[in-house]
Formats: sequence, C-alpha cells, structure tokens
Amino acid sequence: MALLLLLTCGLVQAQKPIFTSARVTAATVYYSAAEITQTATVTLPKGSSEIVVKNVADYLNESTVQIGAPSNVTVLSVQFTNNYISEYEIDEKSPAIKQVRDSIKLVERELQKVNNAKETENKTIELLDKNQQVSGQNSGLNVAELMKMLAYYKAKRSESRNTIDLLEERKIKLNQQLADLKNKLEVNTQKEEKTSKGKLVLQVMNEVAGVVDFNINYISNQASWSPFYDLRAESISAPINMMYKAQVVQNTGIDWKKVKLTLSSGNPNQNNQAPVLNPWWLRYNEPYSAAYESDKLEEVVVTASAVRKDKRVLGYAAAPINANVVENQLNISFDIDIPYDILSNGKAHSVALKDLKLPAHYKYYAAPRVEKEAFLLAEIGDYSQYNLLPGEANIIFEGLYVGKTYINANQTSDTLNLSMGRDKKISITREKVAEKSGTKFLSSKKEQTFTYDITLRNNKKEAVELLLKDQYPLSADKEIEILLTESSGAKTNSETGILTWELNLKPNETKKIRIAYKVKYPKDKVIDNL
Repeated sequence: MALLLLLTCGLVQAQKPIFTSARVTAATVYYSAAEITQTATVTLPKGSSEIVVKNVADYLNESTVQIGAPSNVTVLSVQFTNNYISEYEIDEKSPAIKQVRDSIKLVERELQKVNNAKETENKTIELLDKNQQVSGQNSGLNVAELMKMLAYYKAKRSESRNTIDLLEERKIKLNQQLADLKNKLEVNTQKEEKTSKGKLVLQVMNEVAGVVDFNINYISNQASWSPFYDLRAESISAPINMMYKAQVVQNTGIDWKKVKLTLSSGNPNQNNQAPVLNPWWLRYNEPYSAAYESDKLEEVVVTASAVRKDKRVLGYAAAPINANVVENQLNISFDIDIPYDILSNGKAHSVALKDLKLPAHYKYYAAPRVEKEAFLLAEIGDYSQYNLLPGEANIIFEGLYVGKTYINANQTSDTLNLSMGRDKKISITREKVAEKSGTKFLSSKKEQTFTYDITLRNNKKEAVELLLKDQYPLSADKEIEILLTESSGAKTNSETGILTWELNLKPNETKKIRIAYKVKYPKDKVIDNL
C-alpha cells in the first residue's frame, strides 16, 4: 500500500506541464503604464494541471494579474516568472520545428555512417598499397600466382576507389540537405519560437476534460503615451486645423498585433508656454545665495527654422479621423476604432485620434525686455470642449514648418493661447536713451534714471493687433524708492510692475513707446540686479 502511494505521488510530481501561448487582444495605455488583455486556449484533462502561459510581458505587476476562466475550472494559484526552465518545454515546441530537428538528427547520423565507410575504404587502400611490393624470386610465387595476386589487387583497389567516390557524392548531398534543414529551422524559429521571457504558471483544477479559454489581464510599466499635435493655419484670417495625435511607446517584450487600443490620460503637466512677466524686485548686492537668483521671463518655446515640409511627413491625414472620447471624473480616454500594431521596440508609434477645426482670433504678443521678436498667438475660446491634453505641437503656418510649441491645456483661463511662432515681419527694438538716463548723488542718496524707447514697425501688408508688455522694478525695502515717470499710456499694474499696451499697427506703420523710471537708494549700497 505504501509502495503504491509512493508510486502515485511520483506520477503526480512527474506530470508534464501544459504549455500554451497568450495573444494580445487589447491594451489600455496610460501615461506611464499599460493594462494588457490577452487570451489563451489550452486542452485540459480532468483533475489538476499545471499550465505554463508563454508570451506575456517580460516585466509586469504580479499583484495586478487577473485570470478569467469558465465556471468548471478553478484557478488555484498564479505565479509570474521570466526565468522558467522545464525539461518538458522542448516537447511543447511547434510541431514543424520538432519535425525539422528530427530530420537534422537523421541526416547527421547518415553523415556519420558515410564518414565511417569512407574511412574503412581508405584504410583498405592503404593496406593494399603497403603489400604491393612482391617479387617472384624472393616470395616463392610463380608467374601464374603472381598474375592472380595482381589481378586481385587491381580489382580490390578499383572497387574501394569507386566506393569512396560514391561516398563522397553522398556526403556532398547530405551536407547540402543538412544546410537546407538548418536554414529552415532558423526561419521557423524566428516565426514561431520568438516569444518573450515572461511566463505565467497556473495551477488549475478542471471538472470536465476539454478545451478551455482563459482571459488574462495585468498591468506592465513598460509602456507609455503622450499627446502630440499638428497645428496648421493658412493665414491669420483662417481657422486652425489641428491633428490630435498620440505617440505610443512600449517595450513589454511582446508585439501588439491588431489590438484594440485605448489611451487614457494621466497627471497633466501644467507648465506654461507663453512668456510671462514676473514682478521685478530690486535688492542690494549680497553674497551669493540661491534664494537671490534673479526672476526671469518665461519664454515661448518655438524651435527650428521655417522650412517647407511635406504634409505626409508631419502625419497630416486628409480624411477625418475620430476616436471615441470618454470623459470620466478624473481622466479622459480615447477608444481607437482601428486595430493597431505597436511593436515592442521602444520606438514612438504615431496614433491618429481626431481632426479638429478650431475657430481662432489672432493677435501678436511681444515682451522686448526678454525677447525682441513678436509672437503670433491664436486665441481659442471655449477650448474645454475639445478634450485637449498638455503636449508638444508642430506649427505649420502658411505652408511652412515654423517649429514646435507647447499646448498647456490645464490653464485656468477661459481662452487658450496657442503660440504659432515668431513673425520676422514685425520689427521690435528696445534701446536705452542715453541722454535721458544717468546717475545723481543727492546727499546720502543715489538716484538713477532709466529711459527706454521701444520701436515697433509692421512690415506686413495687413494691419495687426499687438499686445505689448514691459516692466519697471519693484522694491520691498523702504530705503529703495522707485518712481515710474513715463509710461506712454500703458495699463499699469503697480503690484507686479508690468506695463501693458494694446496696439493696432497699420501696414508699414511705425510706433514708438517710451518708458522711464527713477530708482533712489542709499549711495553706500549696491543693487546687483538693476
């Protein structure tokens, strides 16, 4: 009885695992992760079985693995590994690969037989050649016996030589056959054995023998996506054609072929994209401290020169493309109707989401204290209806690729300002007026006067609206007195020191703006950022 129990336990322990491969059917990609859905089919016997599911992600969050199975199958345990080794795994390879490997073994054995036979024939010839020295006087052979021996030698040597030639031909054919089989094995291996290292090991209990379908779901951090846009405008009187796109990257170890793709938003980046003037606070010259770094204007990020680009290079599609947008409480999801192939190569794959036509009001913006160029801004009202997410954008204006900008869709204002690039046809200079600037010493005080002329010229054939901003310094120190003496009718914000002008420039019109201010402070002090 004990012996029977031991044998039974041994049979259970020696039970072969059942191998199957999972196929990706859908993927929901987040900003820094992906939820992957796969299916696997396996034929199970009645009772307990160990299933090894191949072709899952190389790295996944094991705590997120969910296995869906029919009611007659109970999943007892699930383990993930990317280092599974089993003596039975070779037996579970593709039948085509196994057939080729078996054929290779047969040819290699046949080659060994040919080599052995060839060696035997060579030894026979070697032995015959060693014993061909005979003489009638010394050997005791008469002429008749000698002729008989020579005839035997001639026939035997000729037979061995012919056999060697036949064996050599046979060897050439076998070597060619072996090379063809190995080439076929390499092709089949690339087609059928290319799987990831990741495997799920399932322990299951099945009530009824038969074919069982499993649904597998888990999260891997080896995938991400980011919004990307193409902004096209033919003129400042035309709406903006926006191509809403996504760049999807995955390096999970498994290729996604013809998958149902869903893109879901994550935590947005709330950096601003247009220049912003911050309050300009004066201070005395003190030993360096990180806290005293000067405030700077934020610049519009527009890079690259104006070069003509083919529309297809920028991913512009003439036909309308729309994804199903689902707006939840905390995020936005895009359900893509068209199945996509996303290879596991770490490269960005472009996915078209939808085409939008955005009504826009155009105006120019300049902050010459930071950047002596005018930026074309497109104001988009009620932009929340478009479900935009923060991301980079290509700018194509009047058929020219201008560069890149950044869309900050999480700003709090009602109007979204899209920076469409720099316009060289609006000239801007900001120069210090030397005769109106200088330093005076008044008793214990030092008074410095600063005067600047801002000159703007519209070299375009049409009139333009220009929002101009500059600033004067502020001080939190009572010893530093600041007086704005000239502002050319600007709207003044005394809390930030920012001056704003809303200008209309006619074609070929030039306007000059002058600002002046005085700064008075103790003459034994030094202000290091004035």
